[in-house]
Amino acid sequence: MGRGPGPGAGPPLLIACALGIEQFALRSGERGGASGPVTVLRTGMGPDRARRAVSRVLGDEPWRDAAVIASGFCAGLAPGMHPGDLIVANETRGPDGTTPCTGTELLVKALVEAVPRCAVHTGPLIGSDHVVRGPERAALAAGGAIAVDMESAATLRTATSSGPRPVAAVRVVVDAPEHELVRIGTVRGGISAFRVLRAVLPAFFEWHRSSLLPRR
Repeated sequence: MGRGPGPGAGPPLLIACALGIEQFALRSGERGGASGPVTVLRTGMGPDRARRAVSRVLGDEPWRDAAVIASGFCAGLAPGMHPGDLIVANETRGPDGTTPCTGTELLVKALVEAVPRCAVHTGPLIGSDHVVRGPERAALAAGGAIAVDMESAATLRTATSSGPRPVAAVRVVVDAPEHELVRIGTVRGGISAFRVLRAVLPAFFEWHRSSLLPRR
């Protein structure tokens, strides 16, 4: 984990992901432009691990007021999505309830500038405790969700339960209804998603800076 903020510094930014390949992509992206301390936390797969890892970090004094972004890969639910598309949640949905996201429109704008050739989709991101395929994917889409992953809902719910803070969820589609993958990183779709994930940090930093500005 990264170092905490020094004296007088603003709240840090915690970026939570599940997989080693996600952490590698985020850590190897462009790091310039951060407005404060940043760390990329690998939580491990699944909602329970995400809850434990995020709760542990936010319980540590230097990170107690951190803004939190859940990131990594996801499964797209809407027809016409492709690997490498970006998902920006306006809310996450899980068994513990719905968590509204902060600054969604600003984050979309920043991502369009950071990754100009990528499609960006906005809507509800739903949590699952297992990989979703076939008919189950269609059922989740019918409920209004545009994408699904295993950690975002648990991450943001845990973050907001630990105290008021800006939260967001940004995921890269690694498979979609017409492009289901067997294993991340072994086919073109996984490689495309990895490249996009490497490019998102400037948008995260812009969102973080804006979240620290006084509200009028």
